[in-house]
Amino acid sequence: QVQLVESGGGLVQPGGSLRLSCAASGFRIRDYDIGWFRQAPGKEREGVSCISEGGGFTYYTDSVKGRFTISRDNGENTVYLQMDNLKPEDTAVYLCNAESRVGVDEYVYWGQGTQVTVSS
Repeated sequence: QVQLVESGGGLVQPGGSLRLSCAASGFRIRDYDIGWFRQAPGKEREGVSCISEGGGFTYYTDSVKGRFTISRDNGENTVYLQMDNLKPEDTAVYLCNAESRVGVDEYVYWGQGTQVTVSS
């Protein structure tokens, strides 16, 4: 069964850290570009960070640059998002996404999300 499962969310005070995990089953995550997205209540889904299939390219949205770090462990079939110096505006459901294109075929998987709440 193809599945992406996020974990590591929770309640943290401003300035704190969390490490989110995106674990894949049923497919090899190393063959996919992986993205982290977030959605806060009443707001559109926002792309936060992504890492290319080979890990040579990473992207961060401006608001998280210097605070978040994306990495992948292909042996563990998992991608991580290290989030430091968290701010209240980082509060959202965080979801991971896996995408791969083979010829004209596109494969896209989404996880269910993990809640991150930054509050004192």
